[in-house]
Amino acid sequence: MTLRGKSQRPSAAGRLFAIGDIHGCPDELGVMLNAIKPVHGDTVVFVGDYVDRGPSAYDVIELLLERERAGGAEFVFLKGNHEDMMCAFLGLSGNYGESFLFNGGAATLDSYGVGERELPEALGRIPDPHLDFVKRLATSYLRPPYLFVHAGVVPALELEEQRAEDMLWIRQEFIFSPHRLGATVVFGHTPMRAVMVDLPYKLGIDTGLVYGGKLTCIELTEGVLYQVGRHSRQAKTSAIALS
Repeated sequence: MTLRGKSQRPSAAGRLFAIGDIHGCPDELGVMLNAIKPVHGDTVVFVGDYVDRGPSAYDVIELLLERERAGGAEFVFLKGNHEDMMCAFLGLSGNYGESFLFNGGAATLDSYGVGERELPEALGRIPDPHLDFVKRLATSYLRPPYLFVHAGVVPALELEEQRAEDMLWIRQEFIFSPHRLGATVVFGHTPMRAVMVDLPYKLGIDTGLVYGGKLTCIELTEGVLYQVGRHSRQAKTSAIALS
């Protein structure tokens, strides 16, 4: 099948960043964006899971929209499994909406002022720009030599054969096996203590921010690792070998 949201473009002159799972933690996201300072010509790819579990999904999406509206760098927003569940719960296109509330969705709705009594009217309580944001999220972004997805890919399948559900949910089958895509897959979804570097196959950048870990960003052009610890107001940087 054709991958929804897949795009391929020649390398731009600017820097290429990838940011891991945020999960409703706007303060650390703000610190990260101020640290990397993306400018015109740069591309910043977010691998999904903006909502659920953390203190304010509302503020995360609002901050991302503000930065996007400000212009300058190109922002690429991918869908995570939590956005997919959120959409399904709200009656939009998605899957496993019945699992949304039990997977951190209650915290997301609370950030929009939706409590248990307001659940039937949840869709109407979310601002249109935020609904448009979650509805337009892409499933993948191809920027050779990298393929960005939320969770991973089925190792035995070619790119055109990948299913959206696998790219949102897969874990062990992808993590523990090489694949045949000819691109390095940059992914989140599975929290780890440190960045997973398994070149040339994969880079895992979910370092468990909402669980007390860190928000991770990799600048892929020059190999710079940025990390912001939970409740930290400072980003730490280091070199990361990408070849």
